[in-house]
Amino acid sequence: MKSNQKQFYLTGGSLRKRFSITNATAWLRLRIACTLPLLLLLALPAVVQAQYNYTTNNGAITITGYTGSGGAVIIPSTLDGLPVTSIGGMAFSFCTSLTSVTIGTNVTIIGGGAFEFCRGLTNVTIPNSVTSIGVMAFSFCTSLTSVTIPNSVTNIGTYAFSSCNSLTAITVDSLNSVYDSMDGVLLNKSRTTLIQYPAGKAVGSYTIPNSVTNIGTYAFSSCNSLTNVTIPDSVTSIGWGAFQYCTGLTNVTIPDSVTNIGSRTFWNCTNLTSVTIPNSVTSIGDDAFSGCTRLSSMTIDMTTIGSRFSGMMNLTNLIIGEHVKTIGQGVFQGCTSLTNFTIPNSVTSIGDGAFYGCTNLNSVTIPNSVTSIGDDAFSG
Repeated sequence: MKSNQKQFYLTGGSLRKRFSITNATAWLRLRIACTLPLLLLLALPAVVQAQYNYTTNNGAITITGYTGSGGAVIIPSTLDGLPVTSIGGMAFSFCTSLTSVTIGTNVTIIGGGAFEFCRGLTNVTIPNSVTSIGVMAFSFCTSLTSVTIPNSVTNIGTYAFSSCNSLTAITVDSLNSVYDSMDGVLLNKSRTTLIQYPAGKAVGSYTIPNSVTNIGTYAFSSCNSLTNVTIPDSVTSIGWGAFQYCTGLTNVTIPDSVTNIGSRTFWNCTNLTSVTIPNSVTSIGDDAFSGCTRLSSMTIDMTTIGSRFSGMMNLTNLIIGEHVKTIGQGVFQGCTSLTNFTIPNSVTSIGDGAFYGCTNLNSVTIPNSVTSIGDDAFSG
């Protein structure tokens, strides 16, 4: 009987091996098994390319969007044989399925809001090629636990790591010439500006280092676990929104070295009960204390009270210091729990609607130093 057994030879370098397959079906399966991995491997660059939208400029690529399925993503160093040098603004924003990102070593710029609201992102690797991290680049990445800034970074935009509620530490490479870190807190190299306190850092009380002169914009924003902060007398300026949404903060004493308090500095600090503003303060931005619904005690001794403290419905104890000369327009409007207070002899002017709508105010003494009272100053 004639055998239907076929003999084949596979050659690999000097290796030659004889084997038998008993039918054509088995041979076809072998061909598929051998060639399929190769075909998938050849197709891999196209798959990687398909995950990104990008633009080309002067022989370099900027990633402008991501269409992949998320998970652990490695941003390539090259696409189409060209270097990937930039991650564009909002390129990965709201990619909630993203869990980790490794950025390619040709990338120099991470654009504004590039990874904002990537709420599933737990880890990011920033290579030593990156020089700039844009405004809000990683803001609201609520699962991000730590980040390391390499020595190549010379620019970090405002709000870059704000509202990252699980972020416990920002570490800066010791060779970085522009930035530094102390106990996981981001500062400039000279440690005079506190840039970012990690929102997830589990500390009830925090003492700002004595080297700090400026508390940066949004520096403590959304640090819900912060209950008390000690500001040293080296600080002269507190930036815009520096403590906004610090819902655990109960009291704060501002030293008499501070001259400027930015807009919305303590906005929506809903458990803040007392604050002292010294006479060194010359400027308070709009809505600095708006939304502080439990603020019941305030001592204010700046020359001109020009910013609004309106709507503090629980303010019962108001002490106006003897350095105050002007109480501005509508500044205490709607403070419905205020029953009485003393205007010192230093005050010369009370603006329009200054205490308008303070419906429980039953007595107030106006000293002879006051020469001007605006319309509806005590109406309502």
